[in-house]
Order: sequence, then structure tokens, then C-alpha cells
Amino acid sequence: MSDYLVITGMSGAGRSTAAAALEDAGWYVIDNMPPSLLAAAAEALGAHGQAQDRVALVVGRGGGAPADEALPAVEELRRQGHRVHLVFLDAPQEILVRRFAGTRRRHPMGGDQVDRAIVDERRLLEPVRDRADVVLDTGELNVNQLRVRIQDLFGEATAPGMRTSVVSFGYKHGVPLDADLVLDCRFLPNPHWIDELRPYSGLDAPVRDFVLGHAQTKQFLDQLDTLLGSLLPSYQAEGKSYLTVALGCTGGRHRSVVLADELARRLAYQGSPVSVLHRDVDR
Repeated sequence: MSDYLVITGMSGAGRSTAAAALEDAGWYVIDNMPPSLLAAAAEALGAHGQAQDRVALVVGRGGGAPADEALPAVEELRRQGHRVHLVFLDAPQEILVRRFAGTRRRHPMGGDQVDRAIVDERRLLEPVRDRADVVLDTGELNVNQLRVRIQDLFGEATAPGMRTSVVSFGYKHGVPLDADLVLDCRFLPNPHWIDELRPYSGLDAPVRDFVLGHAQTKQFLDQLDTLLGSLLPSYQAEGKSYLTVALGCTGGRHRSVVLADELARRLAYQGSPVSVLHRDVDR
């Protein structure tokens, strides 16, 4: 049995970057293959002694066959006995428009209006997004951040259990579209208003000590432990493979960073596979 990732999503959301990151992480990547040929490709790899433990299939890129054909292809791979995860890359409308304007590329859906083409593509792919095992919001990620995010999630062999991703963000930059749980940390005292702490981030000891030194922080984390202790087994029992917990503060540089690191540390101590992304810490 092999692990398969089927990578699809909105045009301009970063499929080529994801493919490169997976290749660097040791996946056997087949780029821009028509979805109808995915199952046949898997059979061919096995029949000719070229079976791979981890195969990433990037579909729907560059105007290829419609990515909405990915769903039956995924089901066929599963019927063959493979472990398959469907990954959907997404980004907000205005960001996708800006990316196409910056590259001056024609949208694969055609037409003279990029914004209209993106709306049409999103409508077409809505069933795929709804069925995806992982939805990644790439809107606020630069190329390097997306590569790190992909490698954190899929750099190691996928396991039957659930992997949790903890993301810190700033509300002023937008809530991550791919978050399963969103927690607001803005009720905590803000280091931004303390002159000697403002230049630091939540990755630095002075800010970490300040945030964790408040009684309400400990109470919040302890209650979050209880909540996740109930939710994670339930999510896993329902077959969920990836869970994203997002913690937000105003700018995404101080409080949310500290709490994301602390939550990830607690989850790792309990034996849960976990990764951390500080989306806005450098803004």
C-alpha cells in the first residue's frame, strides 16, 4: 500500500510551489496529470516494479483537465487499497486577482475578466474543496512559508492517526481560511503597549515570560487542554487526518505566537504529531 497525495485547488494558489516542496521532501511527484489517468498511473507504477511509497499527484494546473474530476479518481485509488489524502489549495479572491495581475498570465478558465474567471472556477471546484482532507489557505503565505507548511504537514510518511497544525496569526491580516478551530487571544495583556517589549516577538524570551506569567494565560491554556482532550479523539474517530488550530491576536507577533508554541509543546508532550506556523510574526 502506498501513500498518495492528490494536490489540486484554485489556479494561482500555489500548486507548483507545493509540488516542488513535496519533491524536496522525498515524494515522487507527477505534475499536471489528467485526473482520469491517476488510477491507471498507480497501476502502471506497480506493474513495472516502480512502486513508490509516497506519490504526489498534482492535477488541474495550467489549464489541464478539470480538477473536479479528481473526486472519482481519489475514490478509485482508495478502492485499489492505497491511502489517499486530497489536498486543496485556496486563497481569497482579491489575492488571486492580484497574483494574476502581477504575472500577467491568462486565467486557465479563459475570458477577459480575471475576477469573473476565478468566481467560475471556485464554483466548479466547490465540491472538491468540501471533500478535501486538507484545505490550505495560501493567501497570506509567501513562497518560503508555503514550502515550509507543506513540508511540515507531509515531510514525513503519513500515518493512520491525525496530525495537528497550530497556526498563530494577526486578525488585522485576516483569519486563516483553512482553520478548523479559531481561538481569540486578544483578551490577554498586550506586550505591544510595553515599550521595552514592543521590538521583540513571541519567539523571544521576554515576551514569552510576560505572556505566560499572567494567571489568565494559564487558565486559558488549561481549559484549552481540556477542550482539545475531548475534541481530538472525536475528530480522529470520525476519520479526520489533519486538524488546524489557529490562535489570533491583533498583529500576530506577540500573544498568539507564545500561545501557539505553548499549545504545540503540550500536544507534543501528549504524543500528538504536531507542527507550528507563525504566519504573521515577521510583519
